[in-house]
Amino acid sequence: MSDIAPVQEQNRIQSLDVIRGFALLGILAVNAAFFAAPWQTSQNPLLPPLDVTEQTMWSWFVTHVFFEFKCITLFSMLFGVSVYLVGGDRTDKARGGVLTRRLLWLLVFGLIHALLIWYGDILVTYAITGLIVMFARAWRPATLTIVGVVLLLVSIALQGVLGAVWDVIPPDQRAPIVQQLEAIFAPSAEELARVQAAYQGGLLAGLSENFDTWAMIVANSVLGLVIRTAGVMMIGMALFKWGFLSGKAPNWLYALCIAVAAVALALIGYQAMLNWDARFDTVHMLTGGIMVNVTLSILVSIGYAAALILLVKAGLRVVTGPLAAVGRMAFTNYIAQSLIMTTLFWGGRGFGLFGEVDRVSLWGVVVAVWALQLIWSPLWLARFQMGPLEWLWRRLSYGKPLAMARAALA
Repeated sequence: MSDIAPVQEQNRIQSLDVIRGFALLGILAVNAAFFAAPWQTSQNPLLPPLDVTEQTMWSWFVTHVFFEFKCITLFSMLFGVSVYLVGGDRTDKARGGVLTRRLLWLLVFGLIHALLIWYGDILVTYAITGLIVMFARAWRPATLTIVGVVLLLVSIALQGVLGAVWDVIPPDQRAPIVQQLEAIFAPSAEELARVQAAYQGGLLAGLSENFDTWAMIVANSVLGLVIRTAGVMMIGMALFKWGFLSGKAPNWLYALCIAVAAVALALIGYQAMLNWDARFDTVHMLTGGIMVNVTLSILVSIGYAAALILLVKAGLRVVTGPLAAVGRMAFTNYIAQSLIMTTLFWGGRGFGLFGEVDRVSLWGVVVAVWALQLIWSPLWLARFQMGPLEWLWRRLSYGKPLAMARAALA
């Protein structure tokens, strides 16, 4: 146990930190709408207060096409890599113990985050999924890829169930189903006003609404989310074992992945325009409007990773340096994003701007937080070895004192 410690800075794999930093910033671009308005506005960009027009539709289009599903997929792939790097082979009982404690503490952090800060937490899902995927960390990359792709396809099939059966439902039986769906995904003005009042109100009102939303999400999507996340984690682990994510693959392969990603992005963009033409009709969105994005996002994510790896290999540190710093402090920066956004948008703990900001202005907030984290992360790491929450998490996982300040190494 005493010989086991977190990876030293000089042994870190630069490409992983850069990809992680990019993914984390992209996740905020998607999550911002959930902080600022009722969650249904992510499904229907015509819902106030984030409703878009012909002139402002770009503010939804950019998020949907370039970030939605792609960055969380990237982040999940890298979490799968960390399961392998921390836990090692299954025969290493000591490192396996560290990994188990790491995931159990992540579950605790995730529950605190979900219940007391923001309902959109992903840490609980990562902890639960990681406790499953850890048993596969000794598998060969081919096995990981096959099982990971199968799990991913199963999750895609689960999301596409309504679309698969909609055409066989008799037209006279569709109306009640549509009413139920619209009650959830297209709430009335009164319901939107109620949610806005809850988050603009006192601390207890916001926490109560936050808990209700989190419980609804867990009850309705946790199974499919865990299946998808497990598949993506396994794919990420396989790509690392093959040397792809550490930059050991040939450059032509990275270029090919970028080309495939470009085609996938074009198809996702085309579907996004069809969604706009349909004015985000609830049935249209649930039966097919999101499926191109759901299905092809893995290809875009791998293409993003390939592009970032080529930047690292080219030595473009003006870009990769700040991204790597954000990635090395991903846990701290993830929670910081939630604290900043809820302080801005929720009453009781902040300024209560929930429901008061449009989608274009929200992009301004996102870019400002990006700039803040790209600046403060390198400044922090110039004096410390890791972020504050990274230090706490590792201290609990490894069960021994860890130095955080660089001066402590002298």
